[in-house]
Amino acid sequence: MPNVRLTDHLDPAYLRQALENDVRSGLTSRPKWLPPKWFYDAAGSDLFTRITRLPEYYPTRRELSILRAHATDVAVRSGADTLVELGSGTSEKTVLLLDALADRGLRAYLPVDVDAVTLGEAAERVAARYPGIEVHAVCADFERHLGLLPRTGRRMVAFLGGTIGNLEPAPREVFLKGLRDTLDPGDSLLLGADLVKDTGRLVAAYDDPAGVTAEFNRNVLRVINRELRADFDPDAFEHVARYDEGDDWIEMRLRATRAMRAHVADLGLDVAFAAGEEMRTEISAKFRPEPLAAELEAAGFTPAELYTDPAGDFALLLAMA
Repeated sequence: MPNVRLTDHLDPAYLRQALENDVRSGLTSRPKWLPPKWFYDAAGSDLFTRITRLPEYYPTRRELSILRAHATDVAVRSGADTLVELGSGTSEKTVLLLDALADRGLRAYLPVDVDAVTLGEAAERVAARYPGIEVHAVCADFERHLGLLPRTGRRMVAFLGGTIGNLEPAPREVFLKGLRDTLDPGDSLLLGADLVKDTGRLVAAYDDPAGVTAEFNRNVLRVINRELRADFDPDAFEHVARYDEGDDWIEMRLRATRAMRAHVADLGLDVAFAAGEEMRTEISAKFRPEPLAAELEAAGFTPAELYTDPAGDFALLLAMA
C-alpha cells in the first residue's frame, strides 16, 4: 500500500547476536535466567494471544475498557498528530486510540516491534482502515533503538499492555529517561501499567488451569532449540508463577523436574540443571499510582492524568514531556 513504509533496524545478524548474548549470559548466571523477548516467535505470539483471552487474564480486558471510556479525553489532552506505539504487536486495541486521534487531525502512526512479519501485517490493516494516515512501521528493539525512531510531528508514545513491568527498576529508570530524551516539549507518553491487587488473582493470571501460560513459558526453550541447535526437553520443565511481595512483581520461572544437561551447539555451551532448579524467564511488575507517577517525574515527565477501570485493576497514565 502506498501509505505504508517499513524501516528495519533489526537485521538477522543483530538478532542472532542478541539471542546468543542473552542465552550465554543467562544460562551461565547463578541463578539462571532468560529474557522474555525470546518467547515471541510465531508460536509464542499465538500463545500470548490465547492468554489474553483467558478468563483469568484480566489486564487486556481492563486496558481495553479504559481505552473505550477515555480514548477521546487522551486524544484531546495530548493534542497529538502522530502516534508512536512501542511493542505494537497486532495493533488491535490501538484502533481505539487511532479512532479518537483520527477525529482530531492524526497524520501518522508509527508501530514499533521486533517481529517484522506481525508488524507488517498490522501496518497494512491500519493503513486500510485509515487511508488518509501515513503508516510508518519500524522494526526495532525499543530498549536499544529509541534514538533511531522518527521524530516528526507532535507525538504521543503509547506503551501499553503493562509491558513496562517486564523491566526491573534500574533498567526501567534508564528506559524512561532515554525515552524522555527523544521527546520534544508538547509530546506525551501514554503508559499502561498493571496495579497491585489480591495476590491470588495475580498468580492466577499467570498460571491458568488450561496450561496456556505454561506452554508460552516453555516456548523460550523451543526457540533456543531451533535457533541455536540446543537440545532442551521443554516438557522436563514445570511452569512456576509466584508473587514477590517485596518487589511487587510476578516471577515466571521454569523448574527442572529432574537433573539434566542441555547442550547449546551453536554456543559450544553445556548447561547442567539440578532437580528442582528454577530459571527465571520473566518478571511482571505491578504498580501503585503514586510511586509510578514519581518514577515518571524523575525521568523528566509531567504526569497529566491517571485513568483506571472501575475495579482499579489497571491504569493508563498520560504524562507530558
